[in-house]
Amino acid sequence: MEMTVEQVGDDIKKVLFIGALDIDGAGKVDLDFSALAGSSSRILVDLSGVDFLASIGIRTLMLNAQVVNRRGGKMVAINPQPMVEKVLRTSGTDQVIPIFTDTESALAALRD
Repeated sequence: MEMTVEQVGDDIKKVLFIGALDIDGAGKVDLDFSALAGSSSRILVDLSGVDFLASIGIRTLMLNAQVVNRRGGKMVAINPQPMVEKVLRTSGTDQVIPIFTDTESALAALRD
């Protein structure tokens, strides 16, 4: 699992995950992602490179979204692969981390 972070605009961080967000992948990104969530109020999570999402990966996403939300911020996801999107919707994760198919809509939601 790889995680890269890019500044988008003044106050939005874009996180790109590549690989499997399973027990190994979550372990590799958990600390860095938690630090980012603790210091950022608007996060755009690009899931286009995630080819597998396990429950531990959902936990990683949800815990960090809750940290951001408690501080009045927002986290959204874009471009999950079909099976990853199905897992996110089936688990109800999309109720906490809205899913978008294009960057413009996701950025607009973050700025609201």
